[in-house]
Amino acid sequence: MQRFQNRRVVITGAATGIGQASARRLGEEGATLALVDVNSDDLAKTADSVRETGAEVQTHVVDISDEEAVKGLASELGRAWGGVDVLINNAGVDSKGGKVHEYPTELFDKIIAVDLRGTFLMTKYLVPLMFEHGKGAIVNMASFSGLAADADRSGYNAAKGGVVNFTRATATDYGSRNIRANAVCPGTIETPLVDELVGGADAEGKSFREQQARVTPLERLGKPEEVAAVVAFLASDDSSFVTGETITVDGGVMAYTWPANVLTS
Repeated sequence: MQRFQNRRVVITGAATGIGQASARRLGEEGATLALVDVNSDDLAKTADSVRETGAEVQTHVVDISDEEAVKGLASELGRAWGGVDVLINNAGVDSKGGKVHEYPTELFDKIIAVDLRGTFLMTKYLVPLMFEHGKGAIVNMASFSGLAADADRSGYNAAKGGVVNFTRATATDYGSRNIRANAVCPGTIETPLVDELVGGADAEGKSFREQQARVTPLERLGKPEEVAAVVAFLASDDSSFVTGETITVDGGVMAYTWPANVLTS
């Protein structure tokens, strides 16, 4: 299946995790890719891996919270490609910060800057590159933490909640131009970000994963490839009448309100 043959696709946060898996999935389906990240070493490794699928890949080391850097990226892509067909706003950061009255302002600002402002800036400057083609698809990476709250993570909750509603705003603004915008809300997915937050193979990381599996109806954590499959659907013409939507990929966590039966079954 080559749903992205002759499609020019930009993916942020492409060096690892869901971004990496999305790059590989769309590359396998024929996309021409521009991979964006601040992590130059891992970005280069991902690009080499995706090229093994036969995809044409270029890399851009860009801080998406920097407006001038994003403007420069848009100009470069405009010159090189003449347009963009798909934008996947995947880049994001997170960190536990404490209760709201203790939450460091600089941490709040950093998370908002990357997760929400970065999504805004990439959309603002790249969506005009979709106009001439007469259609486009935007997929924004939100989180189930944008649909409900986590203890001690108000910055991330605010940013991802903002991404959900910003997606609706984008869909409303550009529907008349046949540009669709949808959001994906992953649950707990096995990515390097989870390792950073709770640990990897150590005791703390193992305990966290066991707890997450226990409260997830599918009884496990998700895989980046499972999120990438949903990203590919929303980016493709298979979802041609879907816009302004949010799809949760969380193994069923958001499906229930009373956990007793889930935890004891």
